[in-house]
Amino acid sequence: MVEMKLPNQRQTFWKKIKAEKVLYFMILPTIIYFLVFRVFPIYNMRLAFFKYSSRESWTFVGLKYFRMIFKSPDFRQILKNTLTISFMKYVLLFPAFPIFAIMLNEVRWKGLKNSVQIISYLPHFLSWIVIAGIWISTLSIDGGGFNQIIGWFGIKPISFMTENRYIKWVLFFCEGWRSLGWDSIIYFTAILTINPSLYEAAEIDGANRWQLIKNIILPALIIPMVTMFILNLGFFLNAGFDQVLNFSNNAVLSSIDILDTYIYRIGIQGGQYSLATAVSLIKGVVGVLLVLGTHFTSKKLTGKGVW
Repeated sequence: MVEMKLPNQRQTFWKKIKAEKVLYFMILPTIIYFLVFRVFPIYNMRLAFFKYSSRESWTFVGLKYFRMIFKSPDFRQILKNTLTISFMKYVLLFPAFPIFAIMLNEVRWKGLKNSVQIISYLPHFLSWIVIAGIWISTLSIDGGGFNQIIGWFGIKPISFMTENRYIKWVLFFCEGWRSLGWDSIIYFTAILTINPSLYEAAEIDGANRWQLIKNIILPALIIPMVTMFILNLGFFLNAGFDQVLNFSNNAVLSSIDILDTYIYRIGIQGGQYSLATAVSLIKGVVGVLLVLGTHFTSKKLTGKGVW
């Protein structure tokens, strides 16, 4: 009886790579990026438990930096700012994206639809420096376009950029302006994948446009909406470092100072690397717990989750 040898799994693996070497070479930059900026930083999160003096000097201090964080009088306000801004961006703003996709789908003039798509996508490709410049100039109390318009109705100019009661809403509407077109793509795509025969059958039964949206389009958007909402919760404590940094000034810093800007100040500017790493680790753990908790809750209630 002839004994058959199974191919070595390692040899098979390298043969597949060799056969598709062009494709693997194309994704090599992405792999390097994730190794350098995602995997390696996870390993060095241990810095949160050590006093760092130099590359050779690491002294274990346990939970010292975590106790320092929670005892800090500034941390509570910074955490409150982060939660408030994140809630506005990830919860209050969230329904705008599927609503915009539905409204765009209802436009029957193809030329207008394409124009709206292009115009709404463009802000996503601008850097926050450019966006901040546009908004600060537009909302300026001295000759800003918005204050000129409200001035026509006899309303006094408003200093949006230097008043604490307005600055969070400036961040909110600015984020909506930048993200509306881009973040609605996934919902618009989901609408386009709906079988046209469903519309035809519903119209034969006498359904109007609102009934088509309610009974056909909205059910098709549930899965992408649940998935995106759960994934967004993983970034709930981010609140938008680039945006906040570019919109910050001394007058409103107390209202929009968030965890990321706090980490930037104490870590990059202040050189307190261990303390900054501890804050970052708290962010990461909370983000993972939010994603897992929301996923399993959604699975239990609706049967749908991220996986």
